[in-house]
Amino acid sequence: MRQPIEPGTRLWEDTGLITFSLTTGAAFALQVMHPSVGAVVGEHSVFRTDAIGRAERSIASVLTWVYGGPEALVEADRLRALHAPLRSTDAGGVTHTALASGPWAWIILTAPYAYTVAARYFSRRPLRRAEAERFYAEIQQLMRNLHVAEKEIPPTYAAYLARFDDVLEHTLVAHPTAYEFLAATRRVPPPLGLPAVLRPLWRVVAYLPGRVQHFVTVGTLPPKARTILGLDWTDRDERRLRALGRVIALVMAVLPERLRYLPIAYEARRVDRARRALRQVLAHRPR
Repeated sequence: MRQPIEPGTRLWEDTGLITFSLTTGAAFALQVMHPSVGAVVGEHSVFRTDAIGRAERSIASVLTWVYGGPEALVEADRLRALHAPLRSTDAGGVTHTALASGPWAWIILTAPYAYTVAARYFSRRPLRRAEAERFYAEIQQLMRNLHVAEKEIPPTYAAYLARFDDVLEHTLVAHPTAYEFLAATRRVPPPLGLPAVLRPLWRVVAYLPGRVQHFVTVGTLPPKARTILGLDWTDRDERRLRALGRVIALVMAVLPERLRYLPIAYEARRVDRARRALRQVLAHRPR
């Protein structure tokens, strides 16, 4: 049964944090390592030329799935309709479609991994096993909202972990789209419409954020995925990532809510508080 994500869930608490974008890179890389997803994204996505615009639209869509209430289901339907005509034929002559049940499910099945790794590196409180199991139940609801076939939804968190490892071991490949995406994280293309005269300045401004995003993306990939892609990751890199994560977690702990959450999430949370306050006042009104 499809139903909006409710306030108070782990999805509601975590998805809209500004740190959300830190692990979307690893999730997207895992997605395009799937041969079907990589083929379709490689032919139809604009991440090479409009990386910022694509990221903004993707994040806004995900936030709407979680914080949109009834609009969340409308957005899910819009997204599926948008992907329905997308198909691609790879070099081997195999035709891939965006809505094939397995690849479509894999896109959402990268979410529990991304949330878990985000909590591990960029939160002061990593997910415990029981919390991960409850959180996975929320992801199952999200998958149903997005029309993922029931047969593609692992019934338990343990089954999910087994499915994730199986896809990682037997399905994912060193897809050209994954390398192109990783290159785009390192050297972010300028926003569409940026005057040519400002493009040298953009390269200077975007250099450090691009290096950090690339570093975090590579570091938050599963070791097996890095092996498939031939990416180096040393013990020193791991220590640097953990140090960066500790700093980010400390900063997040002191930020006010308005700065800690992305705009869609912040407004949804503010509206929810206002609704609860109104219900409280009404419950205690004079009679």
